[in-house]
Amino acid sequence: MGYRGGLRRRERRVRSAAWFGASGRAGMIHRSWMRSQGFGPEVFDGRPVIGIAVSASELAPCNVHLDRVAEAVKRGVWQAGGFPLAFPTMATGETLMRPTAMLYRNLMAMEVEELIRANPLDGVVLLSGCDKTTPAMLMGAASVDLPAVMVTGGPMLNGKFRGGDVGSGTHVWKFEEEVKAGRMTEEECFFAEGCMARSNGHCMTMGTASTMACLAEALGMQLPGSATWPAVDARRFETAQAAGRRIVAMVEEDLRPSEILTRAAFENAVRVNAAIGGSTNAIVHLLALAGRVGVPLAMSDFDELGREVPTLVNLMPSGQFLMEDFCYAGGVPVVLTRLAEAGLLHTGVRTVTGKPREPAECWNDDVITAVDAPFQPPGTGTAVLTGNLAPEGAVIKQSAASPELLAHTGPALVFDTAEDYHRVADDPDLPVTPDTILVIRGAGPKGYPGMPEVANVPVPKKLLEQGVTDIVRICDGRMSGTGYGTVVLHVSPESAVGGPLALVRTGDRITLDTPARQLTLHVPDDELAVRREAWTPPESPYRSGYTWLYREHVTQAHLGADFDFLHGTRGSAVPRDSH
Repeated sequence: MGYRGGLRRRERRVRSAAWFGASGRAGMIHRSWMRSQGFGPEVFDGRPVIGIAVSASELAPCNVHLDRVAEAVKRGVWQAGGFPLAFPTMATGETLMRPTAMLYRNLMAMEVEELIRANPLDGVVLLSGCDKTTPAMLMGAASVDLPAVMVTGGPMLNGKFRGGDVGSGTHVWKFEEEVKAGRMTEEECFFAEGCMARSNGHCMTMGTASTMACLAEALGMQLPGSATWPAVDARRFETAQAAGRRIVAMVEEDLRPSEILTRAAFENAVRVNAAIGGSTNAIVHLLALAGRVGVPLAMSDFDELGREVPTLVNLMPSGQFLMEDFCYAGGVPVVLTRLAEAGLLHTGVRTVTGKPREPAECWNDDVITAVDAPFQPPGTGTAVLTGNLAPEGAVIKQSAASPELLAHTGPALVFDTAEDYHRVADDPDLPVTPDTILVIRGAGPKGYPGMPEVANVPVPKKLLEQGVTDIVRICDGRMSGTGYGTVVLHVSPESAVGGPLALVRTGDRITLDTPARQLTLHVPDDELAVRREAWTPPESPYRSGYTWLYREHVTQAHLGADFDFLHGTRGSAVPRDSH
């Protein structure tokens, strides 16, 4: 029962045959060491070898259950006649990693890409969960361009506290404000912590993890409906098993990410992001992914494509409900159906199913509203700003902002780091009023480094005690997708490379004019020229290692903050055999 005899009955020679179908010493080495795990010789008969990329880690709580999900994928692969092999990847968990998980998204993408290319794989199932793991895996798989399907780990069950729903992440900010304002004790807050995250899974608000899961489905890289099943729901594992079966067929069809991740697919994802009230972080991730497959996509596309799309999904942090409710209402397929019926979606695009999308019925119009009676009207999604303070762009999530602050002029109070602000945020003598615009710089891709989620710094305690719950904040960093407030993000170019944000001084007047899509620093050009002449770039403490590499090669936010040497697809050519 040899490999070569089995291979002859296969219609198409698979990529893994370069390993397991080799003759002589090379083939013997590859097969015999695999057989040490107890695999019988029949698995080397030319069947597709399916890699299962598993980002499970106890240091990434959102991903910790993915080993179980991998077992379900394996069942599906075996059922379809494939040979499943799970392998670990790093996990960029936002909850614990310092200085920020975003610093390591590109490293994880590199690892995923190289592991897929270097090993005898014909297709891959990507298991992700927390914020950066989903885009990192998609980026790595897209760069190799072997058949791939994503299975995200699913959201946690709804948080429950004092008879009501609480959202992971979103209520962190709310509870912090309540404690600072004296309306909640530290003991009550400590008890509430355990009520927010009560099961396996990623954030159940429409934060970045939920957003990227939904967008992976909107792009066509996940099976229909698979983005929203809760992590502990049996149907999460049914979905994983179905993905295992489907990836074997995708190998036979030679259906690759490059055929799915088209310009039309990205336009669909941008519009879905607007419709679900998705995280602003989706912008930087989709830009990076588009760069990997050579699809032209710019920050301005998110504004232009999203302006006519109403917000349909009523979820925290912008709305009332949570991902469990979104799932039971029908999930992403309902959003796609409603956008398509309104002429706001490209239909007929390819997905991992290999079939056209089927219409879906909504089971709760309060959670997923109708296009003609939306949760929020068109034009209230993420806006892209330009102006002399953000020449390459900045973003603001309008649905999470205070409407009265979307057009606002006020004096700047400038901090060179978020830590500088946190040290004085509770100072009763802080020179701040409701009109003040907080400017937090040094938080961009190079400056922090890694572009952390520090932009939505808390409102000063002095103002919270006065009943003020929101003020304008401007930053070259990001904010959590679970966050809210009138926060201008991703200011590009960042301050660390000499962007205009580096030249702002406390007391300067700034205008945020969201309807006009403008962010303006009211300082004469000649004065800015004088300031620029006196400006010197901050000195980096990094002289070697990964962080040095990151700072040397990361692009700016408006380009996706990917590495400049990773743009484009490098393919899946089999590496040379040294045996």
